[in-house]
Amino acid sequence: MANIKSQKKRNRQNEKARLRNQAVRSSLKTSIRKFREAAETGDVEKATVLQRDAARALDKATSKGVIHKNQAANRKSAIAKRLDALRSA
Repeated sequence: MANIKSQKKRNRQNEKARLRNQAVRSSLKTSIRKFREAAETGDVEKATVLQRDAARALDKATSKGVIHKNQAANRKSAIAKRLDALRSA
């Protein structure tokens, strides 16, 4: 345990950030999973809406610093590619 006042405060801030990041990551995974499930069932309309939601969640996570912008771009690209394959099939 830290003895220095500033380090105690830093530890509190880090814990708050950790919990916030954990919540954001969890909701991100949920939105991507929902899109994936809709894509597997072949529901194009639902998958389109969920892809938009997942892309928005990825952008928000990037702006908050939870994930790297390149990781968000790669994930958005992958779900967009999957949606296009679903539409053309």
